[in-house]
This record gives sequence, C-alpha cells and structure tokens, in this order.
Amino acid sequence: MASLNVYSALVVLFLTCGAAMATKENDQIIKENHCETKMGLPCVLEAFTSIFEIGSISNKCCGELVGLGKVCHSALVKRTLEKPLFKDLTPATIIAKSIQTWNNCLALIDSPSPSA
Repeated sequence: MASLNVYSALVVLFLTCGAAMATKENDQIIKENHCETKMGLPCVLEAFTSIFEIGSISNKCCGELVGLGKVCHSALVKRTLEKPLFKDLTPATIIAKSIQTWNNCLALIDSPSPSA
C-alpha cells in the first residue's frame, strides 16, 4: 500500500511539474514574441469569442490574427486554457476551434480579393 501512495505522489508531482513547465514555455514564447501587443483589444475579443465561446471573427480581425502569427496564437490559446476560469472546458474542443479559426482566417487573408 505504501508503494501505491509513493507511486501516486510521483504521478501527481510529474503532472504538476509538466503543467508548470508548459505554462513557463507558453509565457516565454509570448514574452519573446511580444504576442500580447500585436492585436487590438476589439480583435482580441472577437478571436476569443470565436474560439472559447460562439461567435465569428471579422475580416479585419482575421488580418490581425494572421499578423499575430501561429506561434503566438497557439501559445496564447494554450495559456488561456491553463487558467482556472477555463478548467471546465474541454481542451481538445478549444484547440480544434482554435485551429479552425486560424485556418479560416489564413484562407481568407491568403485568397485574392474579388476586385483583384
């Protein structure tokens, strides 16, 4: 029984350290790439709503999201998921919505305009 408790403690320690390392890694990416200063607040709110709630993102904000870059986008979404406020969300669903939003915006920005 004691070995089971030790094993359980090691698993909890490993998971806790892994989560802390992931948080530090995302924070470092965000800091080094100045991710928090690359989008205006209205577009941050639109992107957040389209990923974490139900909503759409405008063409203008898609441009800002793509300008943010995929590395920053992913790090910001992952860091948000680590916050206690979002603990009840399913990470796989949020990541899927994040990828979908990114791909939709990328396709929109990369496609030539009808007037071109």
